[in-house]
Amino acid sequence: MFLTQEGLSENLPMFRGNTAHTGVYEAAGVPKLSQVKWTFHAKGQLISSPAVAGESIYVGSTAGLLYSVEKASGIEKWRFETKSRIASSPAVADGMVFFGAYDGNFYAVDAVTGALKWKFATEGERNFTAKHLHGLQPAAQSMPDPWDCWLSSPAVWEGTVYFGSGDGNVYALDAKTGGMRWKFKTGDVVHASPAIADGMVFLGSWDSYFYALDAATGAEKWRFKTAEDGVVHNQQGIQSSAAVADGMVYFGCRDSHVYALDEFTGEKKWAYATGGTWVLTSPAVHDGKVFFGISFGSKVFAADAKTGEILYSIGFNGWPIFSSPSVAGNTLYVGSTGGTLSAVDLGSRAIVWSYQTQGAKENAAAFTNADGTSNYFGVFPSDYYQDVVAAYARLEAVGEVLSSPVVAEDAVYFGGTDGNLYALK
Repeated sequence: MFLTQEGLSENLPMFRGNTAHTGVYEAAGVPKLSQVKWTFHAKGQLISSPAVAGESIYVGSTAGLLYSVEKASGIEKWRFETKSRIASSPAVADGMVFFGAYDGNFYAVDAVTGALKWKFATEGERNFTAKHLHGLQPAAQSMPDPWDCWLSSPAVWEGTVYFGSGDGNVYALDAKTGGMRWKFKTGDVVHASPAIADGMVFLGSWDSYFYALDAATGAEKWRFKTAEDGVVHNQQGIQSSAAVADGMVYFGCRDSHVYALDEFTGEKKWAYATGGTWVLTSPAVHDGKVFFGISFGSKVFAADAKTGEILYSIGFNGWPIFSSPSVAGNTLYVGSTGGTLSAVDLGSRAIVWSYQTQGAKENAAAFTNADGTSNYFGVFPSDYYQDVVAAYARLEAVGEVLSSPVVAEDAVYFGGTDGNLYALK
C-alpha cells in the first residue's frame, strides 16, 4: 500500500487519485511544459476524469464509450460500449474497471480486454430537477439542472466498490461479483463521489445534507446540514466530492460555502463564504492547505486547512472553474471552462504555464471580451430554460476542461468537451 503525504489512504487509479480524495499525486509532474506527448480523440465529450493504471489510461465519453488508451502513445487499446452517456470517472482495482452510466447501470469490465464482468442496475439515473430552477421560466415547470453534469465516480476499498446514484441511494457492491452489500437512501440525487477513510464513507447529496456512513454496514454515523434557498434551488445541493485529511473532511457546496467538518463527529470546524458563487470543485488538500475553485468569480483559493483563513487566490480571466485541482510536488494543476489547463507554482503562487485545448484554439474567441476576459454569462440570451440549455451546449464547443487532471510520472492527463484526451509533459 502506498500512502499519500497526508498518510491517510491508498493511492489507487480512481477519481482524485486516492480513497481519501485529496487530489494529491506522488509524481514529478510537469512544472515546466515542454511538449504535447499525444492527443487522443474520442467520440462525444470527455467530462469523465481519466484513470491511469499501469500502462493504460481509462476514460469515459458522452457517446457511451469507455476507452482504454496506451499511456505511452495514446493509441486506443479497446472500447466498451454502453450506448449511454458516461460522466462517471472510472476506478481501477483487481484487474477491473468500474464506472456508472446514465442508463442507470453500474459496470465492471476487464481492464485488459474490455469484456463485461458484471453490471448492476440501480433504481434509475436522473439529474437534479426542480421547479423554477435558477429562476428560469416557465416557473411552474420542473427542469433538469444543466450544470448537474457529472455522475458519482466510484471508490474501491477492501473488496467493495462505493458510488452514489441519481436514484438518491449510496451503494456498496461486492467488487468481484456486483452483489449488493448495502444501500443508503438520501433525500435526493447523489452525484458527489464517495471518499473513504478510517472505515467510513463520506459524501453529500442534493438533499443539502452531507453524510458519514459506516463503510462495512452503511449505517449512518452522522449528517451535516447545509443551506437551502427554498425558492429557485440555485444555492443548494452538494456536487463537490469530499477530501479527508488529518481528521477533517472538506467539501464545497452550491450554497456558496466550503466546509471543514470533524471527521468523526461532523462538527463544523470552519466554513468559508464565497459571496454567492457555487463551489462545485472537489478540494485538494496538501501541505496544510485546502485548494478549491469557484464557479463564478474564476479563482482558485488556498485556505489554511485548520482555520479556513484564505492565504491567497489565483485568477483565471473570468472563466468559471468546474475542474477540481490536483497537486503533484510543488505544482497545482487545474482546468477551466475557457478550455485551458494551467499549472500554478505553489512557491511563487503564479501560473507558470497554460495549455489551450483544440476547442479553445478554434472557438474561445467567440466567447471572449476584447480585453481577453470571459464572456461566459453573455452567452445566455434570456431566462427561458431552453435558451439556457442551448447556450450551455454552445459553450461546450470551447473545449471546456470539466475533468480533474491526473498526474502520473512526468505527465499530466485530462479530457476536454472537444472530445480530446490530452497528455502533456
